[in-house]
Amino acid sequence: MALNVHLVVIDPQVDFCDPNGALYVQGADADMRRLAQMVERLAPRLADIHVTLDSHRLIDVAHPIFWKDSAGRHPAPFTLITAAEVEAGGWTPSLPGLYRRMLDYVRTLEANGRYPLCIWPPHCLIGSAGHCVTPELREALLGWERRRFAMVDYVTKGSNPWTEHYSAVVADVPDPTDPGTQINTRFLQTLADADLVAIAGEAGSHCLANTVRDIARNFADDSYVRRLVLLEDATSPVPGFEPFQADFIREMQARGMQVTTTTDFLA
Repeated sequence: MALNVHLVVIDPQVDFCDPNGALYVQGADADMRRLAQMVERLAPRLADIHVTLDSHRLIDVAHPIFWKDSAGRHPAPFTLITAAEVEAGGWTPSLPGLYRRMLDYVRTLEANGRYPLCIWPPHCLIGSAGHCVTPELREALLGWERRRFAMVDYVTKGSNPWTEHYSAVVADVPDPTDPGTQINTRFLQTLADADLVAIAGEAGSHCLANTVRDIARNFADDSYVRRLVLLEDATSPVPGFEPFQADFIREMQARGMQVTTTTDFLA
């Protein structure tokens, strides 16, 4: 019986993968070219393809417009905002009425131990060109759909402006009023029966790392982790965050995740 092989591609979008994108991840354009070639090579053997899409609004907790300092200036991209700074008034929400909510948010974010609040350039804005899948991979995905008469499973995340949503499984701080920020059980259920789950996309330091960790966390034991296969030549870290990706790979390999390349996978 043929293996039930799934491919999960994290945020292969123009803003991350094009050198002129709003939040270009160095090397992502080459990552996606290699991945597109693999999709074309393995189209008959890929039972399902899942593509996550970072989907933001301009007004977003991790965009500069959301915050201001005591002089009314917005933070520069890549500024880290801590709970202590919000408590001291160093940074406050641009709308003062959001202060208590956002103070609770940054405190909860720090308590969960993933990342501090990082301000990013506005990126993957819903409806913008930067939100689209990078063209070469998009053509490969269309080719897979035509060949198999199947549909790519597109999974959106990030449109709630009150929380960060790196992982495709769950937001960093789920909003109790928004089911879209809670655990995506449908996505997890589609992966449950896969024999192998190949994983690629951007960035290996953030959205890919958290998605894989959350997939592993939501299955009972490490026997499922051994089905996960990272395509290491089809992901790159956000510049400056290389240790985050290296730590993620070491952590998950210790639990059984396989690591290979787009050319070696199922060769």
